Amino acid sequence: NFPWHTAKYMNWKIKQHLQTILQGETGYKIFPVGTRLSIALSYPNYYNVGMSNLGFHIIYEQINKRSDTCAERFFYPDKELSHLYEKSHMALSSLESQRALLDFPIIAFAISFELDYFHVLEMLKLGHVPVLASERGENYPLVIAGGPCSTFNPEPLTPFIDAFIIGEGEETINSLLDAYQMALQKSLSRTELLLSLAQIPGIYVPRFYEHTYAPDGLLQKITPHPNVPTRIKRQWVQDLDFFPSHTVITSENTEFNFYLLETARGCGRHCRFCMAGYCFRKPRNRQLETLKSCIDNVPTGKKIGLMGAAISDYPEIDALCEYIQEKGHPLSVASFRADSVTQKLVDALARSGQKTLTLAPEAGSEKMRNVINKGITDDDMFKAISMGKKAGIQNFRLYIMVGLPYENEEDIEAIVQMAIKLREYMNSLGAKGRLTLSINPFIAKPFTPFQWLPMADLKATEQAIKYIKKSLQKIPNVYVLFESTRETYIQGILARGDRQIGSVLYKAFLDGGARAFRRTLKKSGLNGDDYLYRKRNLQEILPWSVLDMGVKDSYFIRELEMAEKQKRTIPCFPNCKRCGVC
Repeated sequence: NFPWHTAKYMNWKIKQHLQTILQGETGYKIFPVGTRLSIALSYPNYYNVGMSNLGFHIIYEQINKRSDTCAERFFYPDKELSHLYEKSHMALSSLESQRALLDFPIIAFAISFELDYFHVLEMLKLGHVPVLASERGENYPLVIAGGPCSTFNPEPLTPFIDAFIIGEGEETINSLLDAYQMALQKSLSRTELLLSLAQIPGIYVPRFYEHTYAPDGLLQKITPHPNVPTRIKRQWVQDLDFFPSHTVITSENTEFNFYLLETARGCGRHCRFCMAGYCFRKPRNRQLETLKSCIDNVPTGKKIGLMGAAISDYPEIDALCEYIQEKGHPLSVASFRADSVTQKLVDALARSGQKTLTLAPEAGSEKMRNVINKGITDDDMFKAISMGKKAGIQNFRLYIMVGLPYENEEDIEAIVQMAIKLREYMNSLGAKGRLTLSINPFIAKPFTPFQWLPMADLKATEQAIKYIKKSLQKIPNVYVLFESTRETYIQGILARGDRQIGSVLYKAFLDGGARAFRRTLKKSGLNGDDYLYRKRNLQEILPWSVLDMGVKDSYFIRELEMAEKQKRTIPCFPNCKRCGVC
């Protein structure tokens, strides 16, 4: 509908925008077109979010380290850029060469958040790629996905994705690319290619697993194709030092503008709400010397953001902090365990200019911390606050969840009383800064002991949050932050959804995206409340039952029973065989 010169101007503006971003980066790779197999490495969120994701950097480096493949990056465009793409009919384009998404033989999504599912579909549409996998014939790109959401429950995305990488992707992505190159040499058909991929450990090809539903809508059985594994085992890197994990491309336009450095993977604390704690066991630490060699290559003066499930649990955290400071780098961490934090770590953060320390008690009462197996006491938090004040830090933030299993009104009141006690303790130390409570509704997730339990009623959860805010609003320097539960409703359904939800996701996408999800769900005849508030039977087949995280089902059930009894489980220890991973 536009004159050719208007469309040409829009195309130029899009390319100029992408080239401007590229000019602000260092560390990216560009290879001559046609010399390597090109992979469209795609992050379904804005550039600044995707470039803050360490896993995205890791896979970018793995693809480019090979001699036969190269990665070019795609991101979900902002509103203005989306408008330009739609009006000009130009396809979604890569940063590195501004080539169209459709021109890449493999499109690889890294998916971290449920609400980004809508962005995956939008990016395929903007790239002129058929959104439904069933509509992609022999000459269309292969669409794969990895990341946390793909690992824990890929089922809502199965109508759109050809193959999923289950678990940590460093080794699996290389196996997949080897198989793809072999398929090209043999001129395999698309179906033959997917069958070959399905033989690789850690690759789930959903078209070869038929899901059958009972008349009441519950999943009745999963029937695998005779030539594929009955279950897919999640993959994990046993020797982390073989795969250094750090920022590969530097850019000023990221969420935090840090040089990211991963100290460890996995967590042995057994928090019962945490998917990562179960799915990425066992705990593994990088050697201090490996981390030092990475730090030696960090640009002078760049702030280093340490990454890991529990930074303060890293056994050589003090020595690591000392080395970072010797090299003249500021230091940051997202949060730490109040029961393992050291004064040297807090001092290093303070000297690096950090103004706020973040603690994650998750709950206010001892009962609820036992239920979720958090293992943090009020004394641990007093100690951490004291360390912070000693280092000159005045502000503290608490991560809290409401709507946890077995929670009652007394437990909500305990959050209020915990905040009051901590504020009084801050006052007694002369810490005059803010105490901020960041509160989020609990969302039940797959591969946790709570995967069978109903979520708390979201209206009641919202009322509980408002009660906490009202109860604390007159306490000086105490602030309560929370978001509406509107998005929690969608997240909760997508997190434990099945393939039927994938159909709803597609129809909602056609009808306006996330804002149309509830309306589309109602039209489809599915009951969203069943996905959120129904207690699952321990014997029923769950949508993600075809995946194997290494943790025994009996262990999840045992942990659920322990939670109900408000009993603690001790962390991982050498030669432990409890959960099955080791």
